[in-house]
Amino acid sequence: MKDSEREALEERLHALQVEHRDLDEVIMRLSDDPGADQLMMRRLKKRKLMLKDMIRVIESRLIPDLNA
Repeated sequence: MKDSEREALEERLHALQVEHRDLDEVIMRLSDDPGADQLMMRRLKKRKLMLKDMIRVIESRLIPDLNA
């Protein structure tokens, strides 16, 4: 993996982690609100899960190949 590609992946990983953390905070605040839009909550939770999957993919790409 080229250094530039690694740096791009690390930047993307950081951005996804920040968005995941922010969504977590929003979801917690909304869950305390009994009048919160449940459809929006489901969409936010789905987005959060998608981000988690994307984070895992990038993290696995950043792990050096031990067979190399």
